[in-house]
Formats: sequence, structure tokens, C-alpha cells
Amino acid sequence: FPYTTLFRSGRRLQPGQPMVPVSQLRLDDRPAMIQHLALDALQRHLAGSPLYGWATSLPAQIAARIEEGHGDLARWWSAVQRLPQVPAPKVELAQRFALHSDHDAVLQAQVKEALQGLIPWRKGPFDFFGVQVDTEWRSDWKWERVSPHVELRGKRVLDVGCGNGYYQWRMLGAGAESVVGVDPNWLFLCQFLAAKRYLPELPAWHLPLALEDLPEKLEGFDTVFSMGVLYHRRSPIDHLLALKDCLKRGGELVLETLVVEGDASTVLVPEDRYAQMRNVWFLPSVAALELWLRRAGFADARCVDVSLTSVEEQRSTEWMRFQSLPEFLDPQDRSRTVEGLPAPMRATLVARKP
Repeated sequence: FPYTTLFRSGRRLQPGQPMVPVSQLRLDDRPAMIQHLALDALQRHLAGSPLYGWATSLPAQIAARIEEGHGDLARWWSAVQRLPQVPAPKVELAQRFALHSDHDAVLQAQVKEALQGLIPWRKGPFDFFGVQVDTEWRSDWKWERVSPHVELRGKRVLDVGCGNGYYQWRMLGAGAESVVGVDPNWLFLCQFLAAKRYLPELPAWHLPLALEDLPEKLEGFDTVFSMGVLYHRRSPIDHLLALKDCLKRGGELVLETLVVEGDASTVLVPEDRYAQMRNVWFLPSVAALELWLRRAGFADARCVDVSLTSVEEQRSTEWMRFQSLPEFLDPQDRSRTVEGLPAPMRATLVARKP
């Protein structure tokens, strides 16, 4: 499909399930939720590939995950179901994420009410029929820094820690053949399904799984992204090895993570919190990260971008009302976090699996 241009789906969406008060909703409609994940379409897409066997095991694995559930999953799923039916929307993915249709104020109000049921929105922004979802992160800025250095046309892509799938849609806009995202966060899944509701035929799938839930030695993806994940891992080398296991020979890793200045021996390990985050473990220098990639068996590692995160790129909004980066920096010295550590700097590296 020509995702770099406007795309008009020829398929009319089926009406949503009857709306019920959130207080009365139960996840007795788990089969409907699984159907919304379109795992059958994923199996068909992967038929004949090294990933087909894995795809056939996913329905049972994900059904078990949904059975575990989450206290707010019913509320979030109800919000997805409240999104109104819109026939044959136009979709723009190359320059931004935008859905277009002949709409009126009533439609916009319905869309906005449903999407507000999925607050907080972290990655974006999204334009749903004129409803501007101003997310915490200006993820489009990161994509503008990363995408020129990666060729995705015709590639089968895995996005690890995909969040709500914003980058998955942009990857399709860059010409990817298909994109599978994995992230165990249920809210992020429901935000993805909100977009997927209007894009049922596009080859993007979100699986509520962690990288650790995938089989070893998948070796079926042309490109694997790990953006904003490595510093949350207690064992970064194991994370890199697991990413390599997902790649075909000759496949490409796109790694984006927090870094600090220094040489190949420089790695910052926060004593406790970093920018108010408890689960930050290792912040290497770019040189150290290149060394880690070589030790993990990657070749041709190169750094394609280093950027300081600004308070314009990450901040609180109407759609994410909690504290954000401005509150995590020292008010007297924006070059330091409130803990006195270097302010967030992020690097993107690209490497190849030999």
C-alpha cells in the first residue's frame, strides 16, 4: 500500500458493541477484544515466514494475558468501544498521524469524549478527525531525528516497547511492509486499538507482551526498534542479545536510549531515582554503548543522533495532566535533574546483525 500518501480504506467498519455504563461492564467480551487484535490477519500475513509458528501460538498466549487482566482494563476497553463509526476515513501517516473524514461537531465531541477515557496519552500527537490529542511527548520530533537514518521500505519491523503504537503508524508511513509492536501496558494497548478501530486493514499489530515473552531465536524481522527501553533494563547486554535474536541475518537494530557524556568506560548508575523515575539502571556514554553493541555481536554500530530533551518536547498537557520533564529538572539549573544528575540526553544508534 502507498502509505506515504493518503490512504482510503474501502472497507466499512462494523458497528461497535452496545454501549453500557462502565460500572456494569465486565470483560465477558474477551473474545471480542482478542478479535480486535486481528491475530488471524497476522497469521495470514506471516504465513510462509520464519515467524508463522510463533504467530499460531499467539491467540492462546494473549488470551491467557487478557484473563490476568487489569483493574482498569474494562474501563479502557469501554472507551475504545464508544468511538463512533466512521466510514472510509482518509489516513495520513507520512508527515504525521491524521485521520480525515467529513465530520461535524457531534462526531468530534463523541470522538473526544471516548479518547479522553484513555488519558493519559504519552506518545503522539494524534489527529482523530480534527480532535488534536496533544500528548506528553512530541514523538514526531524524535521520529524526524531517527527516520532519515533508517530505510524501512518493504521491511518487516518489530517495535519493542511500542507504547501506544504511534511509531508503528509512522513506520508504515515510511514504507514498512508490516509492523508488530510489543508492550505489556494495557492502557497503551487500548490507545493503539482506538487507532486500529479506524485502520483495520493496515498491517500493524500490537501485542500485550514484553520482549521476554517472545520465543528465543525468532530471527524473522528485518528491522527491530528499541526506543526508550534500554535504561529500564537491569541487564542491558541481555536486552541487546534478545533484540538480536529477533533479527534476520543482516537485519538492522535501531536503538534509542538515555546517555551521558564520556568515554567507553563511562556509565552512570543512579543511586535511587533519575528524573523522578525509579526504574532507571544504566546510562552509558555513546562510546560505551557502541562497545556494548559490539560485545553483543552487532556490527557496523554507528551513532546517528544525540539530542538533549527539552521541556517543549516532553511536558504536561490536557491529555497528560501529571508532572513531566519541567518538574523533573532542577529549577535553578535546567542542565541537571532534581537529583543533581545530568539532564536527559538521548542517543540513537544503528547496528547490523552479521
